[in-house]
Amino acid sequence: MPRPHSLEPEHPAARVAAAAPARREAGPLAVALAGLVSLAVAMGIGRFAFTPLLPMMLHDGTVTLDQGGWLATGNYIGYFIGAAVCMFIQPDAARMVRWGLVATVLLTLGMALPGGMPAWSLWRAAAGVASALAMVYTAAWCLQRLAELGRPELAGLIFCGPGLGIVVTGLGVSGMVGAGWHADHGWLAFTALAVVLVAAVWRIFVAPAVAAAVPHARPAETDADADIRTARLDAEAWMLTLAYGLAGFGYIITATFLPVIARQALPGTVWADLFWPIFGAGVAVGAFLATRVGMRHDNRKLLALLYGMQALGVAIAVVLPSVAGFALSSLLAGLPFTALVAFAMREARRLWGPRAPRLMGLMTASYGLGQIAGPPLATALVAHSGGFAGSLACAAAALALGALVFAWMRRAWPLPAAGESVSSAPSRAAKVR
Repeated sequence: MPRPHSLEPEHPAARVAAAAPARREAGPLAVALAGLVSLAVAMGIGRFAFTPLLPMMLHDGTVTLDQGGWLATGNYIGYFIGAAVCMFIQPDAARMVRWGLVATVLLTLGMALPGGMPAWSLWRAAAGVASALAMVYTAAWCLQRLAELGRPELAGLIFCGPGLGIVVTGLGVSGMVGAGWHADHGWLAFTALAVVLVAAVWRIFVAPAVAAAVPHARPAETDADADIRTARLDAEAWMLTLAYGLAGFGYIITATFLPVIARQALPGTVWADLFWPIFGAGVAVGAFLATRVGMRHDNRKLLALLYGMQALGVAIAVVLPSVAGFALSSLLAGLPFTALVAFAMREARRLWGPRAPRLMGLMTASYGLGQIAGPPLATALVAHSGGFAGSLACAAAALALGALVFAWMRRAWPLPAAGESVSSAPSRAAKVR
């Protein structure tokens, strides 16, 4: 006779109970580090390894500057498509991160294979889709998990990933140039690196077991989750999306052509290959400093400051085309790069709460449109003027405009004062408008 209240070994609930202790949930630091590695692969390798490798491809004679610009544009079109898809689907976020990382590895490998512009254009466009999916769902999954684990302030650590990826690929390419490598060998090396990194975090990106084991449990809510119950595509969401798109246009010319610009302005200098790693170091440091900024600060104020800093960094490359000028420009343009992404995504969560991935997708699509416009403008202005000064000036102006938009948003939609009820906040904002 079976004992009362016991479960047969083959009973489904018994199997779940037996399996549950075998699985350990990742802690907040592991989640943040997994997000860091994911973005290092998807962005630092999948997207931005192309930037330091482009001069090698030009040297090998496999592409021209105009073709390189179109390969970059194809990647940004793919990024836009991937981000747009995020607005209309509600998949399991962890599974999407895994798919995006696997696709990034395979598409990086594709760039090492023969095929020329037709094949490379396809691979770069597909890599853009993969990186957008990995970016949006890594941010969404990690931000949600960190909120549930009570450590949302670690979110900035996730966004160190692209900067660290840029540093590694930039320094790696500098060594490859010194060793006389061809660009296809560089793509193979970065494919191998991506495989190692993806394997290291693969087991982290899974749905939390607690959600299945305790169906009635609710994740810990942030103040924003408690306040925001509906997701509305209102004027505030649209202005956030517009301003975020200006950031995409403002940084992309530097992020695509910095080594080429430096080689053109400073022919023969050994520094030309090091400005890109300096940019990446600034990206990583800026993202880490973002972890030290409390959650109570107004994201829009922080974003206005960061846009202004990046505008200054881009402009310095125009007015001071020297070793010191490019080094300072690279640092100031890099510091805000993913820090502003972190604060913009945090603002999306403040506005839409658990439904933020859709707003993040819309914002990332806008960012992608800005990126698409950058390389063709740059190559067209280079053909007209022979230099990058005009396109960099346009980029700096776009970033300055973005800073003004966020400053205006703070006045138009002020945050509720401490202790003010949520219901009174809309009427207060309406009076300001």
